[in-house]
Amino acid sequence: MIRPETAAEVFDALGLSYEHAFRTATAHRAALTDLLDALPPEARVLDLGSGTGRPTAELLVAAGHDVTGYDVAPKMVEIARSQVPAARFELGDMRELSFPDGTWDTITAFFSMLQLPRAEQETMLARVAAWLKPGGVLVFATVPADVDGVDIVFMGHPVRASSFAAGALKELLRAAGLEVVRVEEAEFVPDHPGAGPEPHVYLTARKPG
Repeated sequence: MIRPETAAEVFDALGLSYEHAFRTATAHRAALTDLLDALPPEARVLDLGSGTGRPTAELLVAAGHDVTGYDVAPKMVEIARSQVPAARFELGDMRELSFPDGTWDTITAFFSMLQLPRAEQETMLARVAAWLKPGGVLVFATVPADVDGVDIVFMGHPVRASSFAAGALKELLRAAGLEVVRVEEAEFVPDHPGAGPEPHVYLTARKPG
């Protein structure tokens, strides 16, 4: 049996090919456009799983916001620092981060929890909710599926993936004390050999102010 690769191994190997494969994901950019309309000036933004810095950090910085990204893959941090020098990017596992409650205006997590077991995703969503300021917003994107620890191949790499159905995700966000204000479901085919259509869900949730 092939050992599933860690997130750091997968994304160190993929590098810019990941950005290329997902560059035409219009639903991702739509979620960011709606977020930009809702943010206060010079918002403090935490991007969990910041990847190459594009499009998330790049668009937020261009709009005048203060962005800090964390990624578990050293190669991604290197690329992001080069591509989006106006943001800060640090190497780190989101599960090991700690911030005082109410630190961030916005937290984004685009497809960055898929390799965490369900129990760890639940814990992370509760922590993220606490880190938001009152009135703050979380944008969370994932592949909606009722699976926990299923072995799949992602862009040629064996990974172990976990997720929730879209309805269950909404309930998790509500349980964390957030109000779901936007949901967009989409289907996307990554620009990569052998890639098939993927269901995506983008959820925006606000912390009561």
